[in-house]
Amino acid sequence: MTLGCSKNLVDSENLITQLRGNDYSVTHDDPGPDANIVIVNTCGFIDVAKQESIDTIVEYAGIKKSGGIDKLYVTGCLSQRYKDELEVEIPEVDAYFGTLEMPALLARLEADYKHELLGERQITTLPHYAYLKISEGCNRTCSFCAIPLMRGKHISRPVEELVAEARNLARRGVKELLLIAQELTYYGLDIYKSRELPRLLHALADVEGIEWIRLHYAYPSKFPLEILDAMAERKEVCNYLDIPLQHASDRVLDLMRRQINRAETEELLDKIREKVPGVALRTTFLVGHPGETEEDFEQLLDFVRAQSFERLGVFQYSHEENTRAYEMDDDVPAEVKEERANRLMEVQQEISFQKNEAKIGRVFRTLFDRKEGQYFVGRTEADSPEVDNEVLVPAKGNYLRIGDFADIRITGAEAFDLYGALA
Repeated sequence: MTLGCSKNLVDSENLITQLRGNDYSVTHDDPGPDANIVIVNTCGFIDVAKQESIDTIVEYAGIKKSGGIDKLYVTGCLSQRYKDELEVEIPEVDAYFGTLEMPALLARLEADYKHELLGERQITTLPHYAYLKISEGCNRTCSFCAIPLMRGKHISRPVEELVAEARNLARRGVKELLLIAQELTYYGLDIYKSRELPRLLHALADVEGIEWIRLHYAYPSKFPLEILDAMAERKEVCNYLDIPLQHASDRVLDLMRRQINRAETEELLDKIREKVPGVALRTTFLVGHPGETEEDFEQLLDFVRAQSFERLGVFQYSHEENTRAYEMDDDVPAEVKEERANRLMEVQQEISFQKNEAKIGRVFRTLFDRKEGQYFVGRTEADSPEVDNEVLVPAKGNYLRIGDFADIRITGAEAFDLYGALA
């Protein structure tokens, strides 16, 4: 059972690979009636995610107590951060493990950690795309973020190891790699003493069978512009960049310890769009940080209107223990946080609708993920799975294969969906 982000999902996939390598029968997210051991991989990022993790643990603790399963283990970020408290509050769990304790979890299950399985990860996503975690941990000091507490310092994986994993994934039919990390742009500094994401992109683009490489979670401060050269030079690297900006008020950015101001952010965004014309920019913002005023929020709204991002998500601030912001007064009421998040998404909804309307009549290369009801559902180069827009093509009169690309002419648009037909 995996909760939380795609990075957690990769951890679960690696654990599944190790367990199957030890002759365990493993299912993901659905234990089924025959399961006798349940492992919950938890999220501890914000209050909502923590509560979901706790509720899930309590649910399976109840199932264990009633005899439905024999053993219950908990791993992941919540377990890393609150292990001592959890052991007291939910003692029905047989053992708790941190984010980097997979060998200990395997040992508890009398399974060997098989180094020869590195790079042989069993994916749980659709078979034509997979997440590729290029590093672990984060060295940034953002005021609101507890990730360094749960994931530790930044550790890059070697280029050769990542290329080997990409080749294995490609041999099994993966066409799209989604590069993930707590902080992509820091890649290589620890092991190569320089930022080496461009080098990695070129190496991955050379892997036969990989047609799309998508970049998630790039930090804006000291952004290495060489990434954009690789994006412009290699057709395999999607013209897509997930770059969480968090805010646009200089005062709030300073409170957040983001190491960048609004003018520098605007300059960076101009350079990105200049170097990669037509790039799809995804960003996220955090509303309700301690000290955020209505004036600060209005600056953020003005910034979003001016920048007209292709994709945008919003988080509400969560007061997290042991972060720097936790020392501040959580002075923005919950109802104000929610109201600001809703207002921001209303602005983005209109922007997204206008951008989608402008695509009507144009043709886009589209990768199809599934058939749902009367439609084939796919994504363009500008869209990542689960978080971005989708393209819906009527199944009647359009023959498409799941996991294949097709050229689609856009015939209609909504705020967050496109409609089309084979070109």
